[in-house]
Amino acid sequence: MSITVRPMNTGFVPTNPFQYHYHFSCAPYLKDVPNEKIPLPVFTFLIEGAEKLVLVDTGMAWTERADKYHHPGSWQEEGQDIESQLKAAGYTPADVDIVLFTHLHWDHMFYLDKFINARFICHKREWEFANHPIPLYYKSYEHPALGVEAPFAGKDFETVEGETEILPGIRVFESFGHSPGHMSVEADTEEGSYICAGDSIFVMGNLNPIPELHYNISPPGRFYNIVESWKSIEYQKARAKDSSFLLLSHDKALLDRIRETPVLGKK
Repeated sequence: MSITVRPMNTGFVPTNPFQYHYHFSCAPYLKDVPNEKIPLPVFTFLIEGAEKLVLVDTGMAWTERADKYHHPGSWQEEGQDIESQLKAAGYTPADVDIVLFTHLHWDHMFYLDKFINARFICHKREWEFANHPIPLYYKSYEHPALGVEAPFAGKDFETVEGETEILPGIRVFESFGHSPGHMSVEADTEEGSYICAGDSIFVMGNLNPIPELHYNISPPGRFYNIVESWKSIEYQKARAKDSSFLLLSHDKALLDRIRETPVLGKK
């Protein structure tokens, strides 16, 4: 068994760094971060080489839906939808055995109808909140009040809690804070264990300390619970072999990395 991780970008979402990427308190100390919208990618991760084919998240919606209901200016280019991304890797959605959802925000759970043979797994807390969010999160989870139906509506989901082995070499663990039941996925490869951290670490800059504020990280600006978010970043920073083994859903630098190394984990 030789497990690998294949990052696949499903589109772009423009967000303001000091509303999403970083807490506003960080702003005076981040001189190279512009105070204007930056388009970030939306990665999913295909884990190959295990006993079953595993996908981490299914990515964002098509341009019209993303732009209208979520972040204006979001887009999905031709060939970026998850079905096309899987086809480019030699698969169809029907080949996927398990989909692990880091969380159920709109940009991580589209096209579920395509995955006719897959088990859908998320954290118990995430499933409960996604189905009964407060109005502040109606857009994130595509609540029926918006006049749309969330892709996960009516689907059968399995839920987990704590650190759970999914398959030999693949496990999930809790990384709460960005959302109530956020979880990360860890895959053991020849190079070391890669952590698909979803949005629990929003950008790689969240790992950087700010000594002037006595911060040992640079916290994100988008969170459900800032204490849980802070602790999740600390924990994953310590758990990872090094920062290159942390794979974030919105890491812009990962676009360049996969041009040279489209599949991670091989020595």
